[in-house]
Amino acid sequence: MSESADLLSAGALTAFRLNGQFLEVAEKLARPAGLTAAWWQVLGAVLREPLPVAGIARAMGMTRQGVQRVADLLVEKGLAEYRPNPAHRRAKLLRQTAAGLEAIGRIVPGHQEFADRLVEELGMAGARECLESLQRLSAALERLSEQSPPQP
Repeated sequence: MSESADLLSAGALTAFRLNGQFLEVAEKLARPAGLTAAWWQVLGAVLREPLPVAGIARAMGMTRQGVQRVADLLVEKGLAEYRPNPAHRRAKLLRQTAAGLEAIGRIVPGHQEFADRLVEELGMAGARECLESLQRLSAALERLSEQSPPQP
């Protein structure tokens, strides 16, 4: 393989590992609040504004079907609710309930403590550099996927 193919493979494997590590941390942080990482992810997506399931899926890089399953569970548990969507009659908006906000609030102290430890490990400049690199990589992949799908 060429160096560019090796870099792509190593980058993908690192991203897969990083995703697993983030999910493990998220599970540990969410568990005491009675949530799973997936529940926290979907509730977190609607903290600023209610969104349709498809919008949550796009924002979080999840499948629409996966988000739908989690959203339905959150509604069943009373942590979220569906609201009418003035822009689309069939695509209801998901928003957190007071109980959902309370659950998210119980995660905040552990999240802050872990964030502080991670920044201490990387240094503030290093943490910013990691974030900027990840954002650049994500934007590049998005641009390339919009131009043409990968060829087999």
